Amino acid sequence: MKIVIPGGTGQVGQVLRRALVTKGHTVVILSRHQAAGSVVWDGRTDGPWQREIDGADIVINLAGRSVNCRYSEANLREMMDSRVDSARAVGRAITKAERPPKLWLQMSTATIYAHRFDAPNDETGPIGGSEAGVPAHWRRSIEIAQAWEQALQEAATPHTRKVALRSAMVMSPDRGGVFDVLHTLTRRGLGGPIAGGAQFMSWIHERDFASAIEFLISREDMSGSINLAAPFPLTQREFMAALRTAAGVRVGLPATRWMLEIGAFFMRTESELVLKSRRVIPGRLLEAGFSFDFPQWPEAARDLVTRSKLLCDGRLHAGNSQALTSHAV
Repeated sequence: MKIVIPGGTGQVGQVLRRALVTKGHTVVILSRHQAAGSVVWDGRTDGPWQREIDGADIVINLAGRSVNCRYSEANLREMMDSRVDSARAVGRAITKAERPPKLWLQMSTATIYAHRFDAPNDETGPIGGSEAGVPAHWRRSIEIAQAWEQALQEAATPHTRKVALRSAMVMSPDRGGVFDVLHTLTRRGLGGPIAGGAQFMSWIHERDFASAIEFLISREDMSGSINLAAPFPLTQREFMAALRTAAGVRVGLPATRWMLEIGAFFMRTESELVLKSRRVIPGRLLEAGFSFDFPQWPEAARDLVTRSKLLCDGRLHAGNSQALTSHAV
């Protein structure tokens, strides 16, 4: 198949590109910047890039400004605009296409759900923002997620099935990704509980993320919102303890909330990424019969730590798609 991935130059895009190319598909990346093998678009306006959509089999839109930033008004606006504008641009391209793709997979986020500890959120779980004590900037990130999905829903694409991918953190050993950051902190002795560590963390191994995408491609009966997350979220305290064990690190210094706020300020990121309790489960995937290779975090952490070491040692190359998607500990 021909698969077009707007915003595919980031970590998640490269995870997908490797897996899809390995399966023999043709992958076209749309990027705001000129890069080898990519087609330039601005993520907002119509242009020659739309020719790639016309006749493609599938579009997987990952475009959007990274949330790894301070939640200033300017950054929040850019996060909103980059997501909504790109989704609308993709929708217009599909609407205008003489041969529209049969499937549009639109990236969304598990952040859309309520901050909760009492029960996990499947696709019927409450949308966040109305919980008592939730900071205003946390509500803004939920509003961005809702607007992102609304742009998908409003697009007039009667011949194209649409799926919103409410994804948890995608864990891969790629440099600069979320696992790489957490692994580095752990190796430096900073992988302890934060603000008590009772908040839940949802995640998905890169192999399961790619497999879930292929599963959704094959299941023509599935549309709407789908959670992409491993079935067993765990508390931040448990998550980091398992990562320390996998990394062979005995000590993980704890951090209070005020310590995190100071650290986040100097790292130019936002404490919500760690403090919000994201307890998400893949209800619809499990109901449809999808099987996870890494349902539990300890096993996933061991695999990722091993492959991270191979990357550092030069025995595994980041561009080797088959090695990265098929290597087993």
